[in-house]
Amino acid sequence: MKVICPSCLATNNVPKLEVYKKANCGKCKASLLDPHPLALTSDTLEAVLESTDVPVIVDFWAPWCGPCKMFAPIYEQAARAYPLRVLFAKVDTEAEQFLASRFKIRSIPTLIVFKNGVEVERVSGAMNDEGLDRFVERFL
Repeated sequence: MKVICPSCLATNNVPKLEVYKKANCGKCKASLLDPHPLALTSDTLEAVLESTDVPVIVDFWAPWCGPCKMFAPIYEQAARAYPLRVLFAKVDTEAEQFLASRFKIRSIPTLIVFKNGVEVERVSGAMNDEGLDRFVERFL
């Protein structure tokens, strides 16, 4: 399966397993098990969506948003729980206003799930950890 390196954005082919103990990028040698959500920009979003076989969940947020700040640790915890099974990413709607407009973001936080580069679902509002886990499990 194809996955994106969170460090250099190179596409890597890895075997599909239930649990990964170690997986490194073939280009930069960084760990593919990086537990942090990937920050996306207008320059990187399309390449990431087109170059991965795993579902991509993008959190559209803003630094001034209280619910976004409360949701951020829950989202990061989920990113640690699903390495190489789901790619968690974030888009700062203040810095990336074009992307916020393109995806018609009306409230934040908004999560959009992409499979094979196509939006399959979206949900607005912060979730607790159980709600986010249930949401993620639907796309595995």
